[in-house]
Amino acid sequence: MDPIGLIPSFGNLALTLAAFVVALSIIVAVHEFGHYIVARWSGIRSEVFSIGFGPVLWSRTDRHGTRWQIAALPFGGYVKFLGDADAASARGDEAVLSRMTDDARRQTIHGAPLWARAATVAAGPIFNFALSIVVFAGVFMWQGTAIEPPTVGRLAALPEGRQGLGPGDVILAVEGRPTPDFATFYSVMDEIPPAPVVTFTVRRDGRETRVEAPWPFPPLAQSVAPGSAASDAGLRAGDLVLAVDGTPVTAFRELQEIVVASEGRPLALEVWRDGRTMTLELAPKRVDFPRADGSFETRWMIGLTGALAFEPATSTPGPVAAVGMAADQVVFLVRASISGLWHMVTGAISSCNLRGPIGIAETSGDMARQGLASFIWFVAVLSTAVGLLNLFPIPILDGGHLVFHAWEATTGRPPPERAMRVLMGAGLAVILALMVFALTNDLFCP
Repeated sequence: MDPIGLIPSFGNLALTLAAFVVALSIIVAVHEFGHYIVARWSGIRSEVFSIGFGPVLWSRTDRHGTRWQIAALPFGGYVKFLGDADAASARGDEAVLSRMTDDARRQTIHGAPLWARAATVAAGPIFNFALSIVVFAGVFMWQGTAIEPPTVGRLAALPEGRQGLGPGDVILAVEGRPTPDFATFYSVMDEIPPAPVVTFTVRRDGRETRVEAPWPFPPLAQSVAPGSAASDAGLRAGDLVLAVDGTPVTAFRELQEIVVASEGRPLALEVWRDGRTMTLELAPKRVDFPRADGSFETRWMIGLTGALAFEPATSTPGPVAAVGMAADQVVFLVRASISGLWHMVTGAISSCNLRGPIGIAETSGDMARQGLASFIWFVAVLSTAVGLLNLFPIPILDGGHLVFHAWEATTGRPPPERAMRVLMGAGLAVILALMVFALTNDLFCP
């Protein structure tokens, strides 16, 4: 049983809010802990470590003199260092700093060496990326990597009579065309016209034989994108689409072609789920879809990711290999995010792709409803996004502080106090404007 299913949701809204708060709290805690622990290692003292804002619900003070607390508004967090005038650490409390000895001042973020301040600031986003890598690596080790040549693991749940392959079969060829690895297998299936039945050459029980089996890429949902037409219509992972508007479909790519050709016209999908058939209606949405080269393609989509008719047999990668795969995933997400922002700024794709707190909360709830594994993956994706956002060179964000530190390293002195105040005010205005814009998208974009 999936542990998420044990949580009483009291309706979709309650589960959405709970999932959002849990995801955000984990990410904020890791981000702020990065600031805290690197500051401590650097000789900077932290007075408060807070998850949330507002009235304090719980607190305790540790032996280092740091008060750890959970506050009533769980929409962020902060570390307040010794000598700070506020939780943003943007400026020091001059009344306090002026009375400190040199040794005491060294324990403040404002009196510490430049290297210590820069390391403390950079640690928050770095810990976000580290969280993503740890989670992704754990998922890769748990799920495993596909064995090659393509080998059948567990068969997908399909209507009776729709399987011909068996667990342990090693797929050597399809329609007489060799498939030594999954890359070739996918290439061959792209070139062969879809058919209800195809011939596989397999190694079974040590002998080579031929078997007939259904098309290996049926219109079977591996996952459902949050906020998509499929999600809104109630489709789930594991659903098999049998027909669209009464026309039978054999392959997932046939379903894609029908969706693209519809140009948003409502479609009636005949869906097989757990032994019963139902009809679900949905209208495809225009989506800006990222390509592998970093560009975007705008097309009609319903939000389903296709699955094989079988789960490949897997082997567990070692920790080093899993971390490498996880790092690649983080790099891909960063590149896709930067490319998406650039395409929005230039008008190449819709600005509706930028979502705010409501959109993120809805996605949190959708991923939680899909299961614990999907929710954990989403937390890692969101952690990467938060780490990247905080590195933007906007005053008030970590990236803005790093720009100030770079100025100090170059000129030998910090930026003028008046300039700092003006820039911090401008940075706050930019962040508030972005939040309002994103919230507007949440409310009015389809």
